[in-house]
Amino acid sequence: MAAEANFDSKSSRWSLQGMTALVTGGSKGIGYAIVEELAQLGATVHTCARNEAELNKSLNEWNTKGYRVIGSVNNVGTNIQKETLDFTEEDFTFLVNTNLESCFHLSQLAHPLLKASEAANIILISSIAGVVASNIVSVVYGATKGAMNQMTKHLACEWAKDNIRTNCVAPGPIRTPLGDKHFKEEKLNNSLIARTPLGRIGEAEEVSSLVAFLCLPAASYITGQTICVDGGFTVNGLYIS
Repeated sequence: MAAEANFDSKSSRWSLQGMTALVTGGSKGIGYAIVEELAQLGATVHTCARNEAELNKSLNEWNTKGYRVIGSVNNVGTNIQKETLDFTEEDFTFLVNTNLESCFHLSQLAHPLLKASEAANIILISSIAGVVASNIVSVVYGATKGAMNQMTKHLACEWAKDNIRTNCVAPGPIRTPLGDKHFKEEKLNNSLIARTPLGRIGEAEEVSSLVAFLCLPAASYITGQTICVDGGFTVNGLYIS
């Protein structure tokens, strides 16, 4: 997210007017919700996705709503669900390249533009799988997300001199087209809800609202943080009723 305006007034602290954002994986799920949230707050949003047909459908919807969204086709994060001993070298490399190297190199490429804006920020989307262990995702997936959380801290410190803030949002169980396939499994769905203090699965808009806040000038003193959006899942200990 790069700024193009001077945010001195109180009202502008809560607006993204004049800003430009790049959102990967924006055609569905959390990415779609983030694009909508940023566009509603006045940002011009560039997005990309793996499926051209889905992207074009989303672009048409946003154009109808009057949002400034520009799209291209690219790749975003993924998971390979296997036991640790079943992972091949190719599986490991694929997940690291897709989930970790992609955001690392994209941050590198974006740095000149972000620095030039003089008030920019990077927001990585990791997962609570990078914070706590879980057998519903693979160990390599969790490792890549944990690495993203750590990269957030390093970039926040290294690029602070360039007026670039870096934060990370780690969603828990969230209703998305991909997540809904797993939530149909009654045992898994019930286990997730029982573990979550708020007692339900989250919505994509509950993630995008935090992303939007971190982009706002009002969040200008927040950097280097990994914030979980999980209904309390990661802080839940043992409670006996």
